[in-house]
Amino acid sequence: MSAEAADRVAAVGNSRPSTPLQTSWFEFLLDGSLLEKHLQKSNPDPAPVQLIIQFLEQASKPSVNEQNQVQPPVDNRRNRTLKLLALKVAAHMRWDLDVLEKGLTIPVLNMLLNELLCVSKVPPGVKHVDLDLSTLPPTTAMAVIIYNRWAIRTIVLSIWLKFVFSSNTKCISHLQLKEQASDSISVLEGALRLKKDFYIHTLRTLDLLAADAAANGETESSTAGLRITADELHCQVHYDLGGIFFQQGCTDQPAYEKAREHFRQTKELMTALDSTLHVHLDEKRLAGYWNACKALTGAPDPSDSQTTPYDQINSLIRTHNYQALVEAFTKDNITRSLPNHFRRSVLREFLHKVQQGGLDEVCYKLCVCNAVRDALEGEVLSIRFQQLLLKPSKRMVDFMLEVCTRSLEKDRPSETSRRNMANFMKTLCESLEDLSLVFVVSSHKLFMELLKEEERKVLVEQMRKRSATINLSAKPLPSFYDIPASASVNIGQLEQQLILSLEPRRIRQILIELHGMAERPFWRVNSKWEVPPDYINVILGIKDNLTKDLVYILMAKGLHCISIKDFTHARQLFSACLELVTEFSPKLRQVMLNEMLLLEVRAHETMAAEGSRERPPPDLVSRVRGYLEMRIHDLPLRQVVGEECVAFMLNWRENDYLTLQVPQSLVMTNPYIKLGQLLASTCKELPGPKESRRTAKELWEVVVQICSVSVQHKRNSDGRIGLIKHRESTMGILQRNKFITFIKKLREPLVLTTLISLFVRLHSIVRDDIVNEVTAEHLSIWPIQAVDVEAVAVTVKELVSYALTLNPNNQSWLITQADIYFVTNQYSAALHFYLQAGAVCSDFFTKAVPPDVYTDQVLKRMIKCCSMMNCHTQVAVLCQFLREVDYMTAFKALQEQNSHDAMDSYYDYIWDVTILEYLTHIHHNAEIKAIGQTELNASNPEEVLQLAAQKRKKKFLQAMAKLYF
Repeated sequence: MSAEAADRVAAVGNSRPSTPLQTSWFEFLLDGSLLEKHLQKSNPDPAPVQLIIQFLEQASKPSVNEQNQVQPPVDNRRNRTLKLLALKVAAHMRWDLDVLEKGLTIPVLNMLLNELLCVSKVPPGVKHVDLDLSTLPPTTAMAVIIYNRWAIRTIVLSIWLKFVFSSNTKCISHLQLKEQASDSISVLEGALRLKKDFYIHTLRTLDLLAADAAANGETESSTAGLRITADELHCQVHYDLGGIFFQQGCTDQPAYEKAREHFRQTKELMTALDSTLHVHLDEKRLAGYWNACKALTGAPDPSDSQTTPYDQINSLIRTHNYQALVEAFTKDNITRSLPNHFRRSVLREFLHKVQQGGLDEVCYKLCVCNAVRDALEGEVLSIRFQQLLLKPSKRMVDFMLEVCTRSLEKDRPSETSRRNMANFMKTLCESLEDLSLVFVVSSHKLFMELLKEEERKVLVEQMRKRSATINLSAKPLPSFYDIPASASVNIGQLEQQLILSLEPRRIRQILIELHGMAERPFWRVNSKWEVPPDYINVILGIKDNLTKDLVYILMAKGLHCISIKDFTHARQLFSACLELVTEFSPKLRQVMLNEMLLLEVRAHETMAAEGSRERPPPDLVSRVRGYLEMRIHDLPLRQVVGEECVAFMLNWRENDYLTLQVPQSLVMTNPYIKLGQLLASTCKELPGPKESRRTAKELWEVVVQICSVSVQHKRNSDGRIGLIKHRESTMGILQRNKFITFIKKLREPLVLTTLISLFVRLHSIVRDDIVNEVTAEHLSIWPIQAVDVEAVAVTVKELVSYALTLNPNNQSWLITQADIYFVTNQYSAALHFYLQAGAVCSDFFTKAVPPDVYTDQVLKRMIKCCSMMNCHTQVAVLCQFLREVDYMTAFKALQEQNSHDAMDSYYDYIWDVTILEYLTHIHHNAEIKAIGQTELNASNPEEVLQLAAQKRKKKFLQAMAKLYF
């Protein structure tokens, strides 16, 4: 096993169940055949994209000269080999940009593809648009095409991300990228004019390059590399060009026509190809692009045998045929060919048009059609529909009944559909205040068919009673959402139900009833409902009172559920809140997405703390990355979300992202990302003596500033200048209390060991006590610098105590904890932890304690602990454990008359004949039995004496453990 591998074993050996070790990047340098073997595994660890990151990271590391100045990466054989290894991994992945883009950040993928251009002998200094692809060798032309495909895909992706994360971003922002895109578009359009097959580098051709075999032209010949047919390449390029033109359509309407043509050719080539092994595209997205282009251009597709429902709807909207649109929605309630999300998006489009004036009737009719569809499927009725029922008209109710009747016109509607429709009719009756309108519903033929006679009678009677109550206390409705409440339920009872309920539908229903009874803010019903101060102004700024209450209460209840680790209810409450705010506030939508991310991070961290070893899903890791890189103007952000995202990345060893891929601008502006990067870098380089010094020094400086004392000058009454110390310094990137809070979110053993090591080193410096230093691992990597004594002492105690709550069996941390108690003169507690450290690595002293755990320094401290507690016989026994028996200390201890331990009971644990003879001398006959044991005879073989010693060591330590545990 290599030295680095052995150190990695040591770093985690006492913290987690053993797992197969990752193959280190340098092992691929040592064994040329290892890479192919590794990549052929069903689930290689590290994964291919991680290998690319590691190879390029190592190859691009800056060097440091003798004057300690940072120099650019050296162009040597090692670095060239590492870059070639990265290319070979990408070749194994068949240069699939979909996979590479998901696993690599833009800077890393740019580095990789530039290396591809370099090894493919693309002429340096020449713009790609000026190259004639037809005259280039096949692998060279293909490298140019891949690079430019990636360039336009990256532009498309960056614009999509801006749409996702910023409500204020407009399509015009992509004009800054248009000039860069035009050259790549020209290159790819030129590729479409080439009718020959193409070839791309494989592991074999890259190996030939490494062996300098290119001199014979083999790697540039028409048969070298992986063959990509012209149709396969054209299919892929048409798809990528379609994507960029579709994005340009935001500001250039004719670009949609170009996009449509490229997508049409993509579809045709996909159909014609016998195999699409080398075509990497998302067919669902292609279908979506195709439908969108048809809707935006309005041109029929001659290749389509029939138009899709989407086409029909978009055509009706485009031609303003709104009556036919409502008819199509009504018929779709029977066929259900349009997805609900599409129907809702159409409704939202019309709601937007209503705000601009007109189309009210179309809007309410579409809303009714959607409500009936929801009812048939047993879904919750939207708030939008509830609003309609507050101000109904006879015409509107007639339309509702017509849609209900027509939606059940199938030959044999299912029993479930009939039951759901019956419930919808009952809801109509319960929601309508005007008895005349209730009578319209209750006398309708469909109502008679679906509800039994007994149900109808009960319902009509309830309506009459409710009407009488309302007439007695008639007053204007205070809110657009208000609906009348049942007379049998008073406000106090409803508020109690509101406090207790965790079911979003029920919470909404209760609030609707409460708003029908009183005008007041019901988010104040329970003083324990709290939302973060960062969000309070945005939520209380919601104009509609019912919506304001609902958002506030759903969020407060969700946060409470998270605090008690009821993640199931928290997800339900947050999902309902997200659905609600999506309707009207992009800002609150992003707030809820952030809170749902924090929910999933905490849920996964809770499972890990409870013993789960399941890694987080890639989607969650991607969402965490997205949050850390998100920059949205005027969006309230909670500090704790970013803090826990960084801790999450450290806990799951996403060190490659933190050290190489995280944007530098975030490192400079976000203190938690800065700390995360420094911790990840330092841990990655351990235990290298030189490489890690630079990052360790920077981490040291950051922590020293956090623990520094700020000093202010103040003039005293006598006119002299004095100094005032403040414990919470503003010099550091974080206040110390926030730093400790962050540390207590970490649980990765190597990260915690690194932090403990740093603070132990600080602690030793501030105490300036060579004899009584605290010990820890990796102390040699830290520099020396003065710092605040009290802040360091408090922090190191908190840090080690916290680490031991995560893993009470880590012997290194136990020794450090014991040392902390020892140097503060708490000898009983120190001995407890020294014994515990020995117990965890020896199966409770049934085996020998490793000498690197019970070093002479540790044993001497245990001896001093016993001595300070007047347990002198224990001192004498422990003196035997040292490499060289300390007879002077043992003899002095045995002479003590005032011993607080059970003296005689420990004599059986003495095996050293010299000490036994001394005991016999001072106590006469008391020890004759012990010294007379044959196994302690000095003439015995060394093995027999060692066995006798080990047996007594184990029994003595077990006896001590029983005493001090």
